[in-house]
Amino acid sequence: MAATPLYKTQELKIYNSLSSEKEVFIPITEGNIGMYVCGPTVYSNVHLGNCRTFISFDLVFRYLKHLGYKVRYVRNITDAGHLENDADEGEDKVAKKARIEQLEPMEIVQRYTLDFHNILAKFNNIPPSIEPTATGHIVEQIEIIKTIIDNGYAYVVNGSVYFDVKKFNETKEYGKLSGRNLEDMIANTRELNAQSDKKNPQDFALWKNAEPKHIMRWPSPWGDGFPGWHLECTVMSTKYLGEKFDIHGGGMDLKFPHHECEIAQGEAACGVTPVNYWMHANMLTLDGKKMSKSTGNILSPAEIFSGESDKLNKAFAPTVARFFMLQAHYRSILDFSNDALEASEKGFYKLMESIGALENLKTSATTEGFNIQNWIQECYDAMNDDFNSPILIAKLFEAVKFINSVKEDKASISTEDLNALKTKINEFVFDVLGLVNTNEASSDISDKLSGTVELLINLRAEARANKDFATSDKIRDELQEMGIQLKDGREGTSFTLN
Repeated sequence: MAATPLYKTQELKIYNSLSSEKEVFIPITEGNIGMYVCGPTVYSNVHLGNCRTFISFDLVFRYLKHLGYKVRYVRNITDAGHLENDADEGEDKVAKKARIEQLEPMEIVQRYTLDFHNILAKFNNIPPSIEPTATGHIVEQIEIIKTIIDNGYAYVVNGSVYFDVKKFNETKEYGKLSGRNLEDMIANTRELNAQSDKKNPQDFALWKNAEPKHIMRWPSPWGDGFPGWHLECTVMSTKYLGEKFDIHGGGMDLKFPHHECEIAQGEAACGVTPVNYWMHANMLTLDGKKMSKSTGNILSPAEIFSGESDKLNKAFAPTVARFFMLQAHYRSILDFSNDALEASEKGFYKLMESIGALENLKTSATTEGFNIQNWIQECYDAMNDDFNSPILIAKLFEAVKFINSVKEDKASISTEDLNALKTKINEFVFDVLGLVNTNEASSDISDKLSGTVELLINLRAEARANKDFATSDKIRDELQEMGIQLKDGREGTSFTLN
């Protein structure tokens, strides 16, 4: 008989940006989830803010799978149609980079897609179920534009097609995701340039006529051109997840206009609101200031891994950086700094050391000092509360404290509870949080360090046996200053990192 999936016994709540409230998650089809996350525009190396967003949704993906859901996770690659400043005018970001580097646009796409995949693999992200590209869905985009025109929500001008926001707002609501009022937006917008093809400033392009110099172009019923950035996600999400699906995610900066436009396009084309739960990950800052290339206040994933930055004292393993990011809730602003990363690294090593210690933990007839079953449910409660990873991590360190107490004979654990603790701590740390137990963070820390400390422990034991307590205390105290704590127990002396 198949085991009952965890989602049957765990009530998950998700903060829905559409309602600005936490809502009990109920999938459209029981046991199955469709999730779409806006992927990168591949014209440059993936930046740290993007990484945080994708790590946040990797956490969501992992936890939903852990609960027993069958998840179809779609994350796109934007390889055309995304113009400068996220606007309807200007140069295509990919084409501009190709012009500057004197390469074909698809060479740029290939280079930075590979970089994107490489960096996320280092962060131990699980690849999505489907990773469609905008250029691979031109036909579908043309077809949905035809539908929107036929439904009366778009108009054609000089080979371009624009979404008519005012017409849409007569019967539906444009601005409901971002909380913006269309009349206020119109009142606060400067007059249109006389040469603009748009009826209203808020209208946005579904298809743009390609000027002669625009090299990324496709034939359409309205002339050679290219799709609008917002339309691409509408087409790719609905093609693989249906006209209405469960979860749509992305960075907070995409809420308006990108996601707002996606909602409008979906309702105009299909007559239904396309997404039940909208999720948005918050931004990163660096040393308390906004990350910006222009000011030099920027840090790349590669610099974190190599330590080659004047903002860092050393290199950090990708899994340590991931652990650091997960110590903040995905909806909160997270500030990167060298000191914060170093603190996270120490915590990470303590966690890995405790997990390693579980293998040699002695059991007793009963468990005293900790309620394992309550702890397990509290871990689930944390993740069920809108994927609250910092609370989960706090709960993991409660277990670390208990493990250390058992090692020091200050608490006891039964065989049954030890097996339950092993199973769940491994599931939460490695399957849900997606951390990796690196060689540097294994239970013995490293063979060389372990051997050196064991040598000093033996020398200290000889000194104590000879009643040379000055030498014994000196070894203990100086190791303590280096962050290595000796612990004397019935089975001898062990050590841990402070």
